[in-house]
Amino acid sequence: MTPYPSIVAVRFKMLLQYRAAAWAGFTTQLFWGFIKVMVFAAFFASTTAVQPMSFEQVLVYVWLGQALLALLPWNVDQELAEQIRSGGVAYELLRPLDLYGYWFARTLAFRAAPASLRMLPMLFVTLLVLPLVGLDDWALPLPPDWQSAVCFCLAVAGMLALSTAFTMIMHIALMWTISGEGFNRLMPGIVPVFAGLIIPLPLFPDWLQPFLYWQPFRGMADVPFRIYSGHIPVADVPLELLNQWLWFLVLVVFGYWLLNRARRQLVVQGG
Repeated sequence: MTPYPSIVAVRFKMLLQYRAAAWAGFTTQLFWGFIKVMVFAAFFASTTAVQPMSFEQVLVYVWLGQALLALLPWNVDQELAEQIRSGGVAYELLRPLDLYGYWFARTLAFRAAPASLRMLPMLFVTLLVLPLVGLDDWALPLPPDWQSAVCFCLAVAGMLALSTAFTMIMHIALMWTISGEGFNRLMPGIVPVFAGLIIPLPLFPDWLQPFLYWQPFRGMADVPFRIYSGHIPVADVPLELLNQWLWFLVLVVFGYWLLNRARRQLVVQGG
């Protein structure tokens, strides 16, 4: 197991060099965060019906969703995609490492490093700057208690693991699709909807809630964000974390099976 943490650390440090891209992503996400806050503020100001979430809880959804957007599996690692496209994946198969574990370590850093670069300035602005400029009503609220804060950190760990496992399936599928452009176009339209970043999942119709509860994308945003806001009580957190990690195991097992099948059918041309 020693090589894999080293791979994560080295890859993480390398990805931290892309500060200009992180700054561009932060400013874009901050802009869209304000747009979404204005939309929900107008919605709550115009409705008289009792909603399943308060405006403050929706604010948590919006700002944490922008801060942790890079954790979601909406794209693929272009370096891995290029290795598969060029045939360099043959060298990966010769490494004295488990290929799934090696790619998983790379993908974990690929998901975590960009998110960490964008998350810190986003939290600084939404927690500290907005109240200072008179936008208290739009600022990110603090967790209701320290237990919710601790449980949120545990849920974010599950969010990262779950997102990495799903991104692994996308990477392995490149052995059939070759180009990663299909995933880069398709997943941004699927993941944010079912994770709850477009509309918080509790605001969806009641008849859709059973499906939304059991699908894997819920653990990538809805669970940690609602734990942070207190919408999911601390007493219910163990069941929610268990749901996250069960989906993680399912995706890892499926990923191993898919990779083994891909290795048997892989054809590399050129020389």
